[in-house]
This record gives sequence, C-alpha cells and structure tokens, in this order.
Amino acid sequence: MRIEKRFGWLLLLSLLLMPAVGMSGNLTKLVNPRIGTGGHGHVFMGANVPFGMIQLGPNEHTRGWDWCSGYHESDSVIIGFGHMHLSGTGIGELGDVAFLPVLDDSQREVLFSHRAERVCPGYYSVMLDGGIHVELTATERAGMHRYTLPADAKEGYMVLDLSQGIGWDKMSSCGMTVESPTVVTGFRYSTGWAVDQKVYFAAEFSRPVKRIRQEGDTLSVFSFDNTDAPLLLRVGLSAVSVDGAKANLKAEMNHWNFSSIVAAADRKWEEQLQKVRISGGTAAEQTVFYTAMYHTMIAPSVFNDVDGRYRGADGKVYQGNFTNYTTFSLWDTYRAAHPLMTLIHPERQKDIAQTMLHICDQQGKLPVWHLMGNETDCMVGNPGSIVLADLVMKGYLTDAKTAIAAMRKSDMREERGLGLLAKHGYIPCDLDPTYETVAKGLEYAIADGAAATVAKRFGTKSDYKYFYDRSQSYRRYFDRKSGFMRGVTSTGEFREPFNPFHAVHQHDDYTEGNAWQYTWLVSHDVHGLVSLFGSEKRFVEKLDSLFIVEGDLGAEASPDISGLIGQYAHGNEPSHHIIYMYNYVGQPWKTARLVRQVFSELYRDGLDGLSGNEDVGQMSAWYVLSSMGLYQVEPAGGRYMIGSPLFDSAEMKVKDGRTFKVVALNNSPENIYVQSARLNGKKYTKSYVDFKDVAGGGVLELEMGNQPSTFGTSKKDRP
Repeated sequence: MRIEKRFGWLLLLSLLLMPAVGMSGNLTKLVNPRIGTGGHGHVFMGANVPFGMIQLGPNEHTRGWDWCSGYHESDSVIIGFGHMHLSGTGIGELGDVAFLPVLDDSQREVLFSHRAERVCPGYYSVMLDGGIHVELTATERAGMHRYTLPADAKEGYMVLDLSQGIGWDKMSSCGMTVESPTVVTGFRYSTGWAVDQKVYFAAEFSRPVKRIRQEGDTLSVFSFDNTDAPLLLRVGLSAVSVDGAKANLKAEMNHWNFSSIVAAADRKWEEQLQKVRISGGTAAEQTVFYTAMYHTMIAPSVFNDVDGRYRGADGKVYQGNFTNYTTFSLWDTYRAAHPLMTLIHPERQKDIAQTMLHICDQQGKLPVWHLMGNETDCMVGNPGSIVLADLVMKGYLTDAKTAIAAMRKSDMREERGLGLLAKHGYIPCDLDPTYETVAKGLEYAIADGAAATVAKRFGTKSDYKYFYDRSQSYRRYFDRKSGFMRGVTSTGEFREPFNPFHAVHQHDDYTEGNAWQYTWLVSHDVHGLVSLFGSEKRFVEKLDSLFIVEGDLGAEASPDISGLIGQYAHGNEPSHHIIYMYNYVGQPWKTARLVRQVFSELYRDGLDGLSGNEDVGQMSAWYVLSSMGLYQVEPAGGRYMIGSPLFDSAEMKVKDGRTFKVVALNNSPENIYVQSARLNGKKYTKSYVDFKDVAGGGVLELEMGNQPSTFGTSKKDRP
C-alpha cells in the first residue's frame, strides 16, 4: 500500500524540521544507502557503523523474497525497528529486539512514506503516519533511538515484540525483566537460518515508564507521558548474556547525547571510506563507488562483547583475546569482498583468520556460511578454505601448519558430497540426492587448489599432492564434445538430456546457474581449463560466445540468474571472474570493453542500482576493485588482473601506512583500453599486478586509449 499523497503539510513540515545531523564528512556525503533497496538488491536500510554487530533499522512484513533484509522500497508499512539485519542475502533472517513507537496502544504497524525518510551512514530517520518522528543511530554493539511525538499527544506507547523476526527467523523462547522504571532486560532465542540463535538485550529509557501491559509472553506495551523533550531509548545487545549486553551498553553508550553518537558514527564511516580516494568519473559514478564501499563494510560483523567473550560455533561461551566475527557469506565473498579487505582493511585480517580457525576447532570444519555463531551450510563448496588460504599466502596468518590442518579436516568429511568425491574422484550426479553436483565439484576443486597453493609453499609434499590431485577433479565434468561442464553419472556417462541454457533451481547439476555460466568456474587453473578446449583459439571462441548467446533459462530457474550479458550473469557470483579470463589468453582489451559495459549497464545511482543481490558486499566489492582497474581471479595469493579503470585515479591506503595509487592517464568513456603501463616509474608490461606490489605501496600508471593495444598480450606478460 502506498501513502505518498496522504501527508500534505505534515510531510513538508517533517522534512523541514529534520535536524542536520550526520553527513559531516567529505565522503559520507557521497554515500546513498538507498541503492539496492529496490529490485532484488536486498540491502540493509538503517543505521550502523563499519563491521558492527548492530544494524538498527525498520522491519517490514515479510512479503516475499525481496524482503530478506526486512525492508524493500515498494513497501510502506513498518512493524518495528529491529537491531540486527542482513544485507543482500537470498534468505531472510534476524530483525531481533524490535521496538515500535505508536500513539494508540493497540497499534502494531505504522504507515510511512519514503519521502519522509532520511538516511546516511550511521543515521536513519522517518516521520511515521500520525506524526512520530523516529531517529536511529548506533555503535558497534548498541543502538540509540530518539522519538519526538506530536505536541498535541498526551502520551505515547512503545511496543516491544520479541516474537518478531524476518524471513525464516522464528522465536523459540524469550523472556523480559523490568529491572527499574527505566531499565528492561531480556533475551530472545530463535531458530531459522541460524538454527540456534541467542540474543540478550539491555534497554534503557530516558524517562520512567508510566505503565506496562503484557500481551502473552512475547509482547509488552510501555506507556510514557509526552513532554517537550524527545523520548530516547538505548539498547545494548550480546550473544553471551544480559550482563554482557549491559556491559556493552555502558562501554559504548553511557550518555544520552544522540547527536554525538551520530557524529561518532559518521567519523567512523569517514575514516573507512578515506581508505580509497578517487578522482574523475561522474558524480553518479562517485556515489556508486562510495556506496559500494559502504555496502562492503556492513559485514563481517563483530560478534563478541567488549570484554572479549563470545558464543562459539558449538554454543559454548569462550573468552577471546581477539575480535570475533560472524556473518560470513563465503561462497559469495571469497571472490572479491575478501580480496578487497586484504588490501584496505589489513588490520582486521588476523582476527578474521583467528575467527575461522576457532570455528574449525568448535564445529570440526572451517565455516561455510556462518551466521550468529551457527553454521548454516548454505551454498556449495568449502569457501572457508579459500579465504584462509588467501590470508596465509598474503602473510596475515603465519601459522600455515594449523591452516593446512584445518583445510584437511574440512575436506575429509563425508558430508555435502565430499564422501562421494573421495570415493569416485568426482561427485556422480545419480548418487547425490541433493543435486548441484557440478557446482559442488567445481567449488571443491577451487578450494583444494587454494589449499594446494599454501601446501606447495609451506606444507609437505604429501599435503601438496593430496590437495593438487583433488583440485584437478574439475576435469571430470568437462564434456569435450559439447564444450560444457556437465553432470556425470557413476558409470562415467554425461547426464542426459542436456540443455546448456536450462536451469532448475536446486534440482539440477548447477547452483543458481546453468552450463553456460558454470563452464568457466575454474578460477584456480585457468590455463588448465584452456587446455580442455584443445587450444586458446577454441577457448576464446567459446568465451566470446558467452557474452552473445541467448536462450531460455526455463520457468524454474533461480531469480539469482540476473544481470545478463548474453549468458554471462553478473547478478550472481559464479560469473564474477569470467570477464578477466581474457587476460590469461592475451586479449585484455576484451576484458576492458566488457568491464566498462558492466559499469554502465549494471550499476547505477538508483533504488534498483544493483543487478542482483548485494550478497553481503560481493556485488559492491566487484565494483570497487574493478573500477580501480584491478580484480583478483585466482582464489589465493593475490594476483590482481588489470582491467579498465573507471576513475582517473584511485589511491588506496594499504598495509603499514603505505598507499598504492592507480592513475589512468587520458582516461575517458572512449579511452577504455590500456596502451602501456609504468609501475613505480618503470615500464611495466604484465596484465596483472601482484599483491606484494600493491601492499608494498607505489604507483601504477596506465596510459589509456580508444583502440586495443599490445599491452599484456605476449605470453610472458600473461598471468
């Protein structure tokens, strides 16, 4: 239901009265958090700080797939303001500890207009129908609300609904204790995507509660007298205990100065956004860039109390001496989001590695898709091995022996097709009842390839042989006759019938894709894939056709297969590296042309500005890296392919206070092809740059032109 025409003078007045908080920084002004709130972006809308546990924002009714974050721009009904949300996922969860201000104590939802919303990094506000002005801000582990009631209202009410969740989330147990006229504490246990989630809260009102009315075990209505001053509410969360929530609140929000919390949140965002300074491009492109950076920093999320305690993957409480994280969408984020983090967030990488190793100790394997201390086992492969291997190869984890042991432990389990892989050397499509065997097999091969890279440098010969041999299992799925990766039966025959365009969500050989997209999922051994085609010429012909061919995906295809250029699907992660494969066969100009096409067609400054789910930062990380002219294809080690920089210059703050700058000379919408390059003033001819060169600081100068050149074409200059 839309209510855009209902407000009249009230809407205009609310917009004029909204205080000028937030957006004091130079770069936070360029962030538009609304990008991706429409279409299928599924992004979070609300107030948070970088990598914080708290994502405080509106909850709407779950009306379908596009409400996975709890919010969609097509809606106009709010049922509460919850303290945790996901951003860009394909499954709905969280929405915990949701408060709703109302003027009628029987009201459980409120209408609003998007024209009455305001949002910037660390701050969200909306004027609700009826005249309550809501403002929200946050720290890492606490949220602050400010509610201004209409002057003619004698009292107002606050509804706390502990049953409220998003999507799959269902409350399993809850409790609330009124500790004083201003303090309420409690807990909420739930099951859903995270099968055993525990959240504890401590909430404090700025003035005493007048009376409390309970509705069953899950809903409480608090009434307050209206005064000249706004009603403030501050809420601390913990996954450990109520005492932990109290301590978090005291440590991070021990005052009632709302504006100072907003200003602090803005400073935190500004500090992180300043890690990359760009020049050039249009105003819209700069907004897309810094909004993309913002979206890459919503998760992973801090998941420990201020004293270091956290809830582990086995449900037990641990005392940590590191920052523990959660919300690891690894099948998505190993491709670009984590490689980006290794460049611009070096200070967090040791703790991410420690988090992953502790998860492995607690649950017997590295994380697959970890959420609030729970393994969801969502998606296919062993992406935790890939991220951990990359951290080892880049020097962020020096205990390679422990890392290799964790990879072996994860690889040698019987679950999720691994037992079949160990027995047959591939995953037979007629023996795995859960389907998706090609996708599983290819992802496992990538993970094993990453582990082999680590074992080759730091491990034993037997470790290396084990991982390398398994990494070559991708070859078993390749049909030389058709030129596609296909499902293979236990007798070694390809599954029939076969249609390379057809996709049946979760009931065929691929995961959210088809044979056209999955044939290229060999990012750890691109030259090995080329050899399967018989020659570079045949490989290139097939790759060229990917971006041209059109066909019917079928009625049962996943909606994730989006952002199509031919059959290249930029809206979903398995396609994200494919454009850069041209660098491996000496045709980087094709990479340049396609990268620019993706920039112009599939990212924009608008509500529907993403061509697919944000996927916890991956869609945006692709843009951030690619628009700087770099992209990591190989899963471990950090060779960044050179593409086509969108901006005239991009300067990154990297390890140990150094900077690395990419300068695109004579750059323009027409001059998209690299003509020549210099690295730190010396002629540079390779079509990639190593992590050590980027992390070591320096300048990469790229001379741009409007025609393809010989740059990066010779075999010695290819990755």
